[in-house]
Amino acid sequence: MMQKIPDIGFGLWKVDRSDCADILLEAIRMGYRHFDCAADYGNEAEVGDGIQAAISRGLVSREDLWITSKLWNTYHHPDHVKMACRKSLNDLKLEYLDLYLVHFPIALEYVDFETRYPPEWLVDPDAAHPEMKKAPVPLHETWAAMENLVHEGLVKEIGVCNYSSALIHDLMAYAKIKPANLQIETHPYLTQEKLIRLARQYDIGVTAFSPLASKSYVEIEMATESDSLLDIPVIADIAAVHGKSAAQVILRWGMQRGTTIIPKSTDPQHMRENLEISDFSLREDQMAAIGALNANRRFNDPGIFCEQAFGLFHPIYD
Repeated sequence: MMQKIPDIGFGLWKVDRSDCADILLEAIRMGYRHFDCAADYGNEAEVGDGIQAAISRGLVSREDLWITSKLWNTYHHPDHVKMACRKSLNDLKLEYLDLYLVHFPIALEYVDFETRYPPEWLVDPDAAHPEMKKAPVPLHETWAAMENLVHEGLVKEIGVCNYSSALIHDLMAYAKIKPANLQIETHPYLTQEKLIRLARQYDIGVTAFSPLASKSYVEIEMATESDSLLDIPVIADIAAVHGKSAAQVILRWGMQRGTTIIPKSTDPQHMRENLEISDFSLREDQMAAIGALNANRRFNDPGIFCEQAFGLFHPIYD
């Protein structure tokens, strides 16, 4: 029987490599069992060290953990999918992944591991005029190679990130192995009701990244402090009613609407708080009040950051 993805996970994006193994070990001690990784985060080797430390100390077995990783944009060609997956497995020191996702529906020119890893967005950052260079790889070819990973036992399940409704419809038309999960940015400022409803219609689980909205983006100048949800009066009022923090209320809203959530914090108090959201429920009117904050505000948008940072206008959302 396939293991069910835990409702609350731990996001590894922007967790510093020097602290990553210790933070992961502490997260496991606290009770986290679901870890959201990616080749692009540049810390999978350290995540693997933390996992192995936890297993060797008898805190968990491999079967207790749910480990997700993601195929980066430069490895979309069918010739590169398996080697990219094996690279993540080697770094994580695992024999299989519970879930492997296509990170973005964006195919970029291949960059060899020895040249640069993780390769990020630019084909050659040291060039006189660095550029983000697209590769002509259809998504259906990438997906067929992802399916082969399941057949070979390297991954238990496969899915996609950052897909639109149109791409989901298209994927479901050709997928021989259906996507198990859709990972998207969604929070009270970006509720994505239609996309989530469509995923449910296709029996695809939904994972919410950046469930606290702007918090992860301030330090990389993709959001400002004024974008924070944590000081919004409606959320503060609901938090006071339940004796919980604003962050806990937002995370509970995300979980209660049926999405898996993967908050990220390296602060021990916040790490504990993020787990402690199963001992209360939001009323229907409170859920609606939080959902009414929707402003279609997307913080992780290639249509903005690719042009700003990499000189190529490349939207994937209308």
